[in-house]
Amino acid sequence: MHGWSMVAVVATIVLVVDQLSKALVLTFLAPGAAHAEVMIVPGLLRFYYVENTGAAFGLFQGKNPLLGFLAFSVVVALVVWFRELVRYWPGALALGLQLGGAVGNLVDRFRHGFVVDFIDFPFWPTFNVADSAITIGVLMVLYVLLRQGQQESPKAPEAERIDAEHQIR
Repeated sequence: MHGWSMVAVVATIVLVVDQLSKALVLTFLAPGAAHAEVMIVPGLLRFYYVENTGAAFGLFQGKNPLLGFLAFSVVVALVVWFRELVRYWPGALALGLQLGGAVGNLVDRFRHGFVVDFIDFPFWPTFNVADSAITIGVLMVLYVLLRQGQQESPKAPEAERIDAEHQIR
C-alpha cells in the first residue's frame, strides 16, 4: 500500500485509537468517575484526566476557537505542502500520523470544547495518543526531508575525483 491510501489508512487508525482512548478516559477518569488516576509505572507514568483548552504544552489556554481554526489550517497545509512525500511509504506514514492526530484533537475541540489529555509523566506536560502521533509524524517528515536533501546534494570534489580515477582504471 502506497500513497494517499496509506495516508488515509494510517490517519483513520490514529483517529480511531485516539478517540477510543479518550472515550475510555472520559468514562473512567473524568471528574465523578470511579478513579482519579491509573498508575502505570509508579513515580514515572500515570493516566490522569486533563481538559486542555490550549495548545501544545498548555500554551494559549482558553483560545479554543482560534486553535480549532489553526488546527484545521494545519491539516490543509500538510496535505498541500507534503503531497510529494506520499510517493514514498515513510512520507505517507508520517503524513498519515500527523493528519490522524490533528483530526483527533480537532474532533475534541469541536465536540468537548477542549482536548482530552491523559498520558502523564512527571517531567513532561500531559498529552494524548493524537499528540504522540503528531510528534512522531513530524520527526519522520524531518528525517525524510533531511535524507532527501542529502541524496540530492551535489557530490563533493573529492568524491568526483575518486569516481574519475575508477573510470580511468
